Amino acid sequence: MTQEVLEGVKVLELGSFITGPFAGLLLADLGADVIKIEPPDGDPFRNFGNEKYSPNFVGFNRNKRSVVLDLKNEGDRATLLDLVRDADVLVENFRPGVLERLELGYGTLSKINPGLVYCAISGFGRDGPNRDRPAYDAIGQALSGLMDLTLDPEKPMVRGPTISDQLAGFYACYGILGALFARQSTGRGRRVDVNMIEATMSVMPDVFASYTRQGVVMDSRTRAAYSQAYALVCGDGRIVSVHLSSPEKFWLALTDAIERPDLREDSRFATRMDRIENVEVLNALLAEIFRQHPRDVWLERLEKADVPHAPVNRIDEVMADPETVSNGTFYEIEHPEMGTIRCIHRPVLFDGQRQPGSCPPTLGEHTREVLESLEGGRQQ
Repeated sequence: MTQEVLEGVKVLELGSFITGPFAGLLLADLGADVIKIEPPDGDPFRNFGNEKYSPNFVGFNRNKRSVVLDLKNEGDRATLLDLVRDADVLVENFRPGVLERLELGYGTLSKINPGLVYCAISGFGRDGPNRDRPAYDAIGQALSGLMDLTLDPEKPMVRGPTISDQLAGFYACYGILGALFARQSTGRGRRVDVNMIEATMSVMPDVFASYTRQGVVMDSRTRAAYSQAYALVCGDGRIVSVHLSSPEKFWLALTDAIERPDLREDSRFATRMDRIENVEVLNALLAEIFRQHPRDVWLERLEKADVPHAPVNRIDEVMADPETVSNGTFYEIEHPEMGTIRCIHRPVLFDGQRQPGSCPPTLGEHTREVLESLEGGRQQ
């Protein structure tokens, strides 16, 4: 087994729900020792949906150790300060000012440990007008503009997974890794600040460039029109995704697959820009054609013609997909209370290796061993 890239890095995670725990998860998956500091009643995600170990908690908290500390208690705050002394990273996603009021903010902790990388994740910026407001994923998607690009304007309804939450956690990890790298030469830690709104905006640079460079305000169909991407219902009710992008060869291949070479001469679709301008007409035409055969027929035809395509899989189909199985994307571990847990590997391989993971911790499972190691350090 190869050494993990963050082996020896100690992370204190003071996080709940998603943003902080996802940052901790990413660091843990890279081999860091992530100690999840939980209040006596635990991360609220533990009981999300009235379960002792909700899927939400399980999904975001593998490969960590759990220590229970009540930060309202002076003795437990002192214990946290002791843990900070030899920590490399602290991640928190409280509202701005909460830890400062507990005398656990960056100003205090950096004096105890000048090499500490302190990462604060918030919904909004530290100093903006909304800094004290509560923020969850839908707020991040809405204010960043992402939701406007994903909603069906005719029937607006929030759909899909949390995106802004994970992006905030992802960029927190990104910032932490950069600060750890800089510390190698400076010996000093950094304060890293990430907010959900900017993290979400940052993955849409083309959207903002389109507005600032061309005055184009993109809507929910703009990107798909330029990418020539389609989701088409087949004769059996299943859906296939087709993405032609810009190479002309894929448009020509599609006309072969659907046995409509005449469309090449149609003035509405003759060039890529014609197809972009008439995307709704072309979408309706393709929708009518794809309803004529079941999906398996279309998958075979599209494969033969080398058209970029894929079946739109349900989650259970994703897990059973030959590609997923071949890659070994999932692994199983045994939890002392939950039994067998199926987890997803990190999507990054080093030297071609997958690393085994550990179970999401029970509440306070590692309090004793962590605090005993702390006492051992004091005695030396």
